[in-house]
Parts: sequence; C-alpha cells; structure tokens
Amino acid sequence: MQTIDPTTEAQIDAFDRHDEGAVEDRLERASRGFETWRERPVTDREALLAGVSDVLEANEAEYAQLMTAEMGKPINQARAEVRKCARVCEYYAENAGTFLQDERVGIEPGAKTFVAYEPLGPVLAVMPWNYPFWQVFRFAAPALAAGNVCLLKHAPNVQGCADAIADIFEAAGFPEYAFQTLRVGDETVAEVIADDRVRAVTLTGSVAAGRAVASEAGAQLKKTVLELGGSDPFVVLDDADVDSAAAVGCQSRTYNSGQSCIAAKRFVVHTDVYDEFVDRLRAEMAGLTVGDPTDEETDVGPMARADLRDDLHDQVERSVAAGATVELGGEPLDRDGFFYQPTILTDVPTDAPAAAEELFGPVAAVFEVDSEAAAIDLANDTDYGLGATVWTNDRERGEAVAREIDAGCVFVNEFVTSHLELPFGGIKNSGYGRELSGEGIREFVNRKSVWVSDP
Repeated sequence: MQTIDPTTEAQIDAFDRHDEGAVEDRLERASRGFETWRERPVTDREALLAGVSDVLEANEAEYAQLMTAEMGKPINQARAEVRKCARVCEYYAENAGTFLQDERVGIEPGAKTFVAYEPLGPVLAVMPWNYPFWQVFRFAAPALAAGNVCLLKHAPNVQGCADAIADIFEAAGFPEYAFQTLRVGDETVAEVIADDRVRAVTLTGSVAAGRAVASEAGAQLKKTVLELGGSDPFVVLDDADVDSAAAVGCQSRTYNSGQSCIAAKRFVVHTDVYDEFVDRLRAEMAGLTVGDPTDEETDVGPMARADLRDDLHDQVERSVAAGATVELGGEPLDRDGFFYQPTILTDVPTDAPAAAEELFGPVAAVFEVDSEAAAIDLANDTDYGLGATVWTNDRERGEAVAREIDAGCVFVNEFVTSHLELPFGGIKNSGYGRELSGEGIREFVNRKSVWVSDP
C-alpha cells in the first residue's frame, strides 16, 4: 500500500499489508478483549474518551498536516476536522451514560420492566479517505463508549492517518484490543465480515461498496450501518437572498475540494432568480484560490487521487456531450498534482451524468425551474437521499418545502453539515442507519427487553 501526495504526486510512504496471521491475531484480540471491555463501567469509558479529545487538541497541527499530505485537504479545513473529532469525543464522554441508561417501562404492577442497551462486540468499520479522521471518530467514539471494540479497515491512500488514529487511542489509555487497524485489501473484507467474531459492520463510501458490504453482512445476518453517496439538491426559491445563497452554495460545493457526500451538487433555481444566481455563483467560484493545500490562503486543493480527477472530468465531458453548457472551468489544471478547476454546468439534461450521478469534486450543476412544485420534484428526482438545502426569505415556506424533500437531513438557509446532537444518515441509495446523537450510539447495541417478576 502506498500513500501519494496529491499535490506533488510524490510517494509519501509505503505499508505492508497484514497477512492472514496478522488478521487472525487482531480478530482474536478483539474478541477476547471485548469480554473485558464490555464490563468496564461506562464512566471509565467516558473518561478515556475525554482523554482522546485531549490528545487530539494537543497534536492538532501534526494530524492536520498528515491529512493534508495524504489526501490534499486544505490545511485550515484539516485543522477544523481535528477539532471536530475532539468535540465528538467530548460529546460522548459527557452523554454516553445518559444515552445507555436503562429505560424503565411500566407494564404491570409488581413487575420491573426495562430496556437495557448492551454492546454487540467487535465492529468492523470500512472508512473512506475524504474525511480520514472525522469519519473514523464519528463511528468509533459512540461504538467504544457503548462497550464495543473497533476494527478499522481504512482507505489505502490514508493509511498513515489510520495508524495515527490507532496511536491516539493508545496514547489516551485505551487497551490495545479496543481499537485496531486492519491493513487489508477489499478482497479480504468479505472474509472478515464472515468471521463469527465480528458482530456488526459500518461503512461510509460508494453505493457499490455499500451493496457489497450489505450483501455479505446480510448473508451472515449481521447488523450494518451504511452512509453512502449523495447528489444533494440546493434549492433556491424565488424569494431567496441570492447573494447569501450563492456564497454558501459556492462553499458547500467546493469545501474539501468538492469531495463530500453532503456537498451541494444539484442547484435547483427558480426562474425568477436564475440568471442572477448563476452570475453570483460564477463570481464566487471564479474568486476561489486553487493551489497548494498547505497554504493558508488556499480554498480548493487537489483531488485525492489521479483516478478521481479523471473520473470527474469524464463525467463533465459526457454531460457536455449530452448538451450541458460549461459556464466556468471544465478542465483539469495543467500543473503537477490532481487539481480540477471549479466548474459550473448549466442546461444539464436530466439523464446526463451531472444530473443522474454523484459528482465528487468541485463541479456544480445548475437547473432552472418555474415553480416551487417543480423545484421539489427535481430535488427528489434522484436515487440518493442524504442532504438538501432550501433557500427562501419565508421561514414557514422553507420548513414546508423541507418536509417535502426526500433526504436524511434538510437545512433551510444554512450550510449542510453533520452536527453532534442530530442523527446523521440517508435514505434510498444514500444508505440506512444513523450516526451521531443518541441514535448513533444505539445503532450498535442490543436493545434488550427485561421483565422481572416476584417468584
């Protein structure tokens, strides 16, 4: 396994894969360790998570630089990602005991009835490269707090991040068995899922990867949580503040160099403000600084790999061939590194890749509609259902439209992001299950109903 700097195309490091014996050792260590870890009081687990937050905060610059080197994230965004990981650890350190407390249910006089929330066992996480720290901590913090142990199969191009995360848990005092990495290829994942010692699986990634993991886990009757792709609509109604919508739309489309499942991707704009919005969005995106992600002034860095840049350009070219118009950009940058110009497409046919597929890079597709009803219909005309945005100056109207959009989350007049206190996940081809909040920690527990009567 090699990690390649997407800015310079130079090799950063190389890692040996774990052989069959190494994988077996980690599975056995996780299985045996779980029996001890599950018995640790939740207050102990909370205290250890608080320590993880301390380690993250103390080494923020180091971890941010590692992310930027391995996948090209602009350095200021990488630091923000480390801080968010620290916050999710703090959140579950403060709230896990409450979320996992037995829930009393009054059924019959004289009987004690309650629901207990008990851990499942070793949980395998198959995680992506685009948020190499956040995606892992978003799963690991609640899973560990609930009494499970974790096995991480990370994306190969961020293997340095995977090892760093394991070191963070160790530095915070977690036992070695609680969080382990599996340095294996995709061909080994099915074997790990099938192993009786693995009790559940979570994946963040593509629809194809989600289907493969769900199929294998389903054959073994194991619980899964899937957070997959998105083709998120950004709806701009006729009474919207166009300047604000365009500014936030630009940020949402290009944050993390456009490599985000919940980025705005399809801009659905009412005809009354369409021309003004396209002009403002073009100005915002043209004003972005594209370049070295270690530079504090950079807005958009490289894409994480050459194949990702090439695939994105292929989608743009096929969309143009289908009839789309390039308003801005439309080409890779002619320089070292895997850079792609911030791009705007208009006149996009509904069957073109820019409309029907997820564009995982800084490319915005803009669609014109003549009514609120048409905007809702187009927003829902997708196989995905992760996030969505609605822009309007009428708060009640915004809420009403939000309720009509098929998505796991809808934000009105706001940037779509994940919040610790809100359940996060999708519907349709965007997956199932929820992360974060109380719902996230209860995804990987046994909800055990207990009835106790006098003899």
